[in-house]
Amino acid sequence: MATGICRPEDISKWEREVDVIVVGLGAAGAAVALEASAAGAETLVLERAGGGGGTSALSGGVLYLGGGTALQKACGFEDSQEEMFKYLLATVGEAPDEEKLRLYCEQSCEHYDWLVAQGVPFNPVFYYGCSGEPPTTDGLVWSGSERSYPYCEIAKPAPRGHVPARENVAGPLLMQKLCEAVDASPAEVATNHRCVELVQEADGLVVGVVAQTLGERRAFRARRGVVLTTGGFILEDRMLDKYMPFVKGVHLRVAADGDDGSGIRLGIAAGASTSHMDKASISLPVTQPWGLKRGILVNARGQRFVDESCYYGDVGEAALYHNDGHAWLIVDDEIFEQPEYPPREVSAVGESPAELERELGLPEGSLEATLALYNRHAESKSDPVFHKTEEYVQPIVNPPFGAFDCNVESSLYAAFTLGGLECDIDGRILDPEGNAIAGLYGAGRATSALSTGGYSSGLSLGDGTFFGRRAGRAAAAG
Repeated sequence: MATGICRPEDISKWEREVDVIVVGLGAAGAAVALEASAAGAETLVLERAGGGGGTSALSGGVLYLGGGTALQKACGFEDSQEEMFKYLLATVGEAPDEEKLRLYCEQSCEHYDWLVAQGVPFNPVFYYGCSGEPPTTDGLVWSGSERSYPYCEIAKPAPRGHVPARENVAGPLLMQKLCEAVDASPAEVATNHRCVELVQEADGLVVGVVAQTLGERRAFRARRGVVLTTGGFILEDRMLDKYMPFVKGVHLRVAADGDDGSGIRLGIAAGASTSHMDKASISLPVTQPWGLKRGILVNARGQRFVDESCYYGDVGEAALYHNDGHAWLIVDDEIFEQPEYPPREVSAVGESPAELERELGLPEGSLEATLALYNRHAESKSDPVFHKTEEYVQPIVNPPFGAFDCNVESSLYAAFTLGGLECDIDGRILDPEGNAIAGLYGAGRATSALSTGGYSSGLSLGDGTFFGRRAGRAAAAG
């Protein structure tokens, strides 16, 4: 369905008039609604589905927070705003918005407290052994590459993955609590309303939206602002073809039905600029459990290409972006165990590196040379090529040798988009000249926020709720 612009004079009847209209009820939309209504603005949330949740409810529920949150302290970890800032600055991608990063780090502890105040529960227990959501109700995990080189030398490592108290997948609990908070607030929610147009005056001021519901078109007027929190565009092939066609080959697009880029296109139609539309998070969770980090990842040339101990998002990006999605995890009999999520096929087995190499169809001598170099240094717990974390460095010498299939055609790569509408620190959507489009705000994956090409688990929910709160307050103020 097309998304675009209409003029106020085209509206024959306004269904409702409120102060703030929020388009979409995921985590970012909930944060907008809670803060806008708390600021005294009459707030209406329009959600295209039959209820709130969106992609946030399908996620692992991890929020990337730090700087010394109450949860970090309860689990015995020290952290600071500066160390968190240095890590994020080094990992979120090229040309990051340092003002947003700094603000996020400075107010991260307060944001954690706000989430707790909304009823989101976190158990003060640290879980070691996975990246992202744990198989328990424990509340704190490693969720990035903080302990991997070179980041461990840039910033003091600390776990910053804050996980609501639900086993395995905590997104449903997070959204249950946020939606309950919205229901208890003065904000109103109208479901089954898909916004198809923004109402914009000739001078550029956005004054409302047109929504499609049950076959009818209804217009809603906003006295102070419209906030777009509609998610990314990983489900819209036309947009992927334009910005990053290589992502279309992944097996898992992390998204609810609404991640079709419609909110981004609405913003563009109103004159908005976009940023980092060619960037996505690509996860290859092959090293869960972490014992598999003792293996080595090789490409179609039989060569290592990444530090296997780093965050699985870094692994996925290295494999897909720089190696055409062709990769195998090489293990020996001592290292071998079946990955927990997802289970993976064993591509080949050999009694020697040369036999495994032939079974995989790698260039003659390539895997043998790679293993020989790796094993020579691994004898002394060293990895001068990629600086793998020492605890995962051990020689791969015990036959039989095996290779887990990590090729994009047959393996699970999980992807979602990172680019979107360009906003300032208060969620005001900007035009190509850097000027705010009056009356139009955004938050969440519909916008380009902290991640500009690099990722750590929890940044989407973290920055979506954090900057959603700021957008809600700004829209309420008009």
